[in-house]
Amino acid sequence: MGAMAAEYVFGYGSLVADPGFRPSRDPDPRGFVADVAGCRRGWGVAMDNRRDLPGYKYYTAPDGSRPALYVCFLDLADDAPPGTAVNGLCAPVDAETLSRLDRRERNYVRRDVSDRLNAAGARVWAYVGRDDARERLREGRRNETAAVAAAYLHAVRNGFAALGEDELAACEASLDPGDLPVRELARHEL
Repeated sequence: MGAMAAEYVFGYGSLVADPGFRPSRDPDPRGFVADVAGCRRGWGVAMDNRRDLPGYKYYTAPDGSRPALYVCFLDLADDAPPGTAVNGLCAPVDAETLSRLDRRERNYVRRDVSDRLNAAGARVWAYVGRDDARERLREGRRNETAAVAAAYLHAVRNGFAALGEDELAACEASLDPGDLPVRELARHEL
């Protein structure tokens, strides 16, 4: 094992992907599992599937139609009870990767969470919901047009399962969409 990377991104949803090895909770330059204290994971942001944004995405239903939905994604919120933490994967990043993620994560802003976890002196970033993305979810809930893409939920669960049974168990309750319907939606890039 080499020296720790200078920067990591904390993935707690779709950014939890198979890193190519079985990470542990021990700091490792290739990536490691950690908890961000004082936060909770939940369905907190949405994108408007009716809008085309260059370089972004949209979703279609199995019949090929493009439903007028707010498609929901996981978020990291600070309104957690004391002692609460969110588990996830700290993956090493460089400036180019951060720039690419900043463009990809349009519903989020990048925040330094280094002081909320043990990262052996490295800087750790997390993507947290933007106010407008959180408002889109509220609007979708009010209008009953908010939904979770089944493939997104499946990918997140698979990512945590790859981290180990204990990590999946630790996050399973926060992945429950509750009153949000889960729909079969195919993702398309613009």
